[in-house]
Amino acid sequence: MRFRPTEDQRALRDGVRGLLARRFDREALWAAVSAPGLDRALWRELGAAGFFALRLPEADGGVGLGLPEAVLAFEEAGRVLLPGPLVATHLAAGAVPGAATGGTVVAAVDGGLVEWLAEADVVRGETAGAVPLRSVDPLTPLHRVTAVGSPDPVAVLLTAAEQLGTATRACELAVQHARTREQFGQPIGAFQAVKHLCAELLVRAETARAAVYAAAVTADPVDIAAARLLADEAAVRGTRDCLQVHGGMGFTWESEVHLHLKRAWVRSQRGGTNTESEEILAADLAG
Repeated sequence: MRFRPTEDQRALRDGVRGLLARRFDREALWAAVSAPGLDRALWRELGAAGFFALRLPEADGGVGLGLPEAVLAFEEAGRVLLPGPLVATHLAAGAVPGAATGGTVVAAVDGGLVEWLAEADVVRGETAGAVPLRSVDPLTPLHRVTAVGSPDPVAVLLTAAEQLGTATRACELAVQHARTREQFGQPIGAFQAVKHLCAELLVRAETARAAVYAAAVTADPVDIAAARLLADEAAVRGTRDCLQVHGGMGFTWESEVHLHLKRAWVRSQRGGTNTESEEILAADLAG
């Protein structure tokens, strides 16, 4: 098995990164924070680029690629904090008219929560008695529902891919700050404590990357559970360590670091949470 991206897969990743850099840069991110709401034009552009139809067969109007390619695309989405029910809409491609092209926004019941319920055109799952929650992430409106959806392994893996993107971005931000921020006449990256934090950020992110990419190739539920655990840890601990590197500056509203931490917390509560993934691994070991 080959776990390293091929040339075509790297080109796909670079294409998604370029699209997001053009359409959802730092300025667009803060505009979304200031005025929460789904950018329908961006959503349709993602659909036109094939983001939601990556795994849909060409005969059905899709791109005809596989799970590894979808993981690379969702990693890039997580890296820039792209808002919206990306996983739910991607999974609905081919089943809900308009989902593949970005013309229909799809939300789904996931772990007793529904993201973007009020903005969705179609909601998959029972939402009776939905109660709005005050989300810690200003870019992810939430509702809690009584019914709990059964987690789709693909949804779990794509969430892990988004978490990997956040972990990677946290590492980039920490290293960038450590190189440029000075104390006592030298960059703070020269201090051993900061070096250790940055090294741990990188190790966790790369360990999660190996697990997520491998699970994308095998599509084995146990591999997916392991990838989810490692990606959640890399994202949540990574963003917390990134805050530590930034010091008080990381907690300011102008910094994007705290937004990555908040999104990582929200994602960790989706279906296939740590507890469920741990149970899958435990059952496999016991068997």
